[in-house]
Amino acid sequence: MSQGYFAFVLHSHLPYVLSHGRWPHGTDWLCEAAAETYLPILRILNELVEEGCKPKLTIGLSPVLCEQLADNSFKEEFVVYLNQKTRAAEHDSEEFYKYGQENMLANAHMWEKFYNLNLEHFNNIGHDILFEFRKLQDDGYLEIMTCGATHGYYPLLSRDESLQAQTKMAVKNYRKHFGRPPRGLWLPECAYRPRYEWTPPVPIRGRQSPYMRKGVDEFLSENGLDFFVIDSVLLKGGKSIGVYIDRFEALRLLWGQFEKSYVQRDEEKEKTPREVYLVSSAPEGKKPTAIFTRDPETGLLVWSGEHGYPGDGNYLDFHKKRFPGGHRYWEVTSAKSDLADKMEYHREWAMARLPENCSHFSSKVEEILSAYYQDSRKEGVLVAPYDAELFGHWWFEGPLFLKQVLKNICQSDKVELTSLAEHYDRSQPTKIVSIPEGSWGQGNHHYIWLNEHCEWTWKHIYESEAKMHELAAHWWENRGSIDGALVDILKQAARELMLMSASDWQFLISTFAARDYAELRLSEHYEDFKHLAAMADKIIKGEEVTPGEWQFFADCKTRDSLFEDIELEWFAHVEFPAVETTRA
Repeated sequence: MSQGYFAFVLHSHLPYVLSHGRWPHGTDWLCEAAAETYLPILRILNELVEEGCKPKLTIGLSPVLCEQLADNSFKEEFVVYLNQKTRAAEHDSEEFYKYGQENMLANAHMWEKFYNLNLEHFNNIGHDILFEFRKLQDDGYLEIMTCGATHGYYPLLSRDESLQAQTKMAVKNYRKHFGRPPRGLWLPECAYRPRYEWTPPVPIRGRQSPYMRKGVDEFLSENGLDFFVIDSVLLKGGKSIGVYIDRFEALRLLWGQFEKSYVQRDEEKEKTPREVYLVSSAPEGKKPTAIFTRDPETGLLVWSGEHGYPGDGNYLDFHKKRFPGGHRYWEVTSAKSDLADKMEYHREWAMARLPENCSHFSSKVEEILSAYYQDSRKEGVLVAPYDAELFGHWWFEGPLFLKQVLKNICQSDKVELTSLAEHYDRSQPTKIVSIPEGSWGQGNHHYIWLNEHCEWTWKHIYESEAKMHELAAHWWENRGSIDGALVDILKQAARELMLMSASDWQFLISTFAARDYAELRLSEHYEDFKHLAAMADKIIKGEEVTPGEWQFFADCKTRDSLFEDIELEWFAHVEFPAVETTRA
């Protein structure tokens, strides 16, 4: 008899990088993720199905990622990338053979085999990664969630029209790629804000006082979405745990500044991550939205770079690479080892560690759910959400870990696998709770996305949000007589605003992971938006647009070509405004 349900949840997202560089930041990010994470996950899921296991994995695929994976330019680039990586491994093999480095030679052969397998796999599926995920969902083996369209940071965006556009574009894009409406939405950065009178954290021209903002849950409810995922501290309070703080020294420094003013919430012991609750911050009686809560104990077993499984010294090290090919040939050795002290990777040693790690994780899941069942006599749920790129990209052996854990739980006589939608339907939650504003990580607030290093980004975003609303409202009021060229320009401006609003830029700036690239990208989208808005103003005033400006628009439309079915109405007015009189 089941004593509980286990939901493995992966969140897949990358910012829009097509036509915005290749290496070290650009399309290589997307190709790395496809080769090291998305294709390996597809392979292990199909292997599980062939072995008689129904994996019921829940995976979020952000709309901006879907648009890139479906783009022909990515498909062409990916084939080139795989061939390049294979040739680099072959070059390494020749050198290792020449010098009699047998173990390094074996590792080089491993990379040759890995990239040849990826190329064969990619060709066999007709270069259509999304369709393979869709087939698994259609056959009942997988559940796909959506996400805010460009991963905009919901609580800090200044206009409800922006949250509306992020959500409506997500639902529309999901239907386009997967042929059905989504059930759940992964909030970007797990960031939530209830309804309240909000004061912008940086000044906005024309906004002198707090104004009413809708709760994030309202946008999901209005668009037919049933649930989202939160960090455990947002549900219960208590001590927060930063999953990335072990990986980025810059986050430790930021947390040190924020920690001085941070007040920890008292823990609400009556709430538990084992149950599904409802949240509703709207007084109008909208359908509440369900929340699934991350389990903190199992989260640390995988996330922690120092104490988690990926920190095992035998696994492949992510950071040390051999150039010019960029392949990795060294093991973690220890979490504190400098790159110079990393030892050679031995594949057989890493494979020998997996059974113990998988068994330990599976047993911990059974132990937690069984204990809850014994105490409450209720079958609880354990939700284990992670960034998908952890499995394969950051942790090379991760897909094999994922496969074995799913298989272990599939064969368990105590715990059953479940997707989030399946468990939502099973549990039929009725209890409504309140949760505070916040996100994931140490402190569970906004300091990673709003601090001295990236405050300037919000000034650009807020200015552009206001201008986009102004232009879209003009279109709405005159939509029967608006020139088609103006509509195209406004839609491109909306794309640039959404790309500018991606939370990735502040994260990369704050962590110093790719600061220059992120600052450049946000600034470029801001400048493109301003240029397009100026063109729109010219047309509205009846002024002539120059040939150079038309060429700029054409280049911009080619470069940032996602979301062809974007709608201006989303930016013109809020479908269900919180307070009608507060609209600027």
